[in-house]
Amino acid sequence: MPAALAGLRLDQALARLFPQYSRTRLQGWLRDGAILVDRQAASARQPVAGGEEVRLALPQLPAEAAPQAERIPLKIVYEDADLLVIDKPAGLVVHPGAGVHHGTLLNALLAHAPQLAGLPRAGIVHRLDRDTSGLLVVAKTLEAQTALVRQLAERSMRRVYLAVVHGVPGAGGMIDQPIGRDARSRTRMAVTRRGREARTHYRVIERFAAAALVECRLETGRTHQIRVHLQYIGHPVVGDPVYRRGASTRLVFPRQALHARELSLAHPRSAKPVSWRAPLPSDMRRLIAALRRA
Repeated sequence: MPAALAGLRLDQALARLFPQYSRTRLQGWLRDGAILVDRQAASARQPVAGGEEVRLALPQLPAEAAPQAERIPLKIVYEDADLLVIDKPAGLVVHPGAGVHHGTLLNALLAHAPQLAGLPRAGIVHRLDRDTSGLLVVAKTLEAQTALVRQLAERSMRRVYLAVVHGVPGAGGMIDQPIGRDARSRTRMAVTRRGREARTHYRVIERFAAAALVECRLETGRTHQIRVHLQYIGHPVVGDPVYRRGASTRLVFPRQALHARELSLAHPRSAKPVSWRAPLPSDMRRLIAALRRA
């Protein structure tokens, strides 16, 4: 258990250590004895000190429930024995769920590297929304996955995004507002006092007449964090179908104009820093060109 999680309740710490699983599922596994802390059964509410050994024995999935490999083209930016870095296109769902059972990144990964079937969530350690493009890292071994999840928990993995937003924000700053489920809609997230801490650093890269190109750096990694935070400051992402309050009706784009441009981390085997950049996809380049002409 990373020292950075000391002081949290066990279920909260597990949710950060195993982000691929919901907290409800982790709590159920705790009750069933599938999760041991220092080789003993534990309760969801007990505090974490840091340094504990956590063992998760995944329940066996029925064969018909296991995701299937599918031949789906992948844009691979980097690959070695430990890592895969993917430049995900907009429109590709990361993993099955919510009525989507086929045609996901996870299905494609199982076809590209069948050994990933032996890892939780096929080695995926963080996610991008379906209509967000850009860089995503996948672990190819359990050791690499554990190391990468730890980096996420300790906030040492650097993730930088580019977004086109409605209106023109100030030069930049940090949005430090907690994010949780929207009490009015369980499918949405919102800034709420009941939420978990969330911090997004942003700066304006280029200004247009009624929009701006903004760079965002995640300090935390909450669901829909950038989209929720930018709406909170009155500058929602152009094309966002969910978080668009305060958006100008004059700007139309078929998806949220959000791209994961940069990913930096410590390689799980060598511990040396490595980083990658993904160029803007063509649809966002065309949007920015049109805004410059206007």
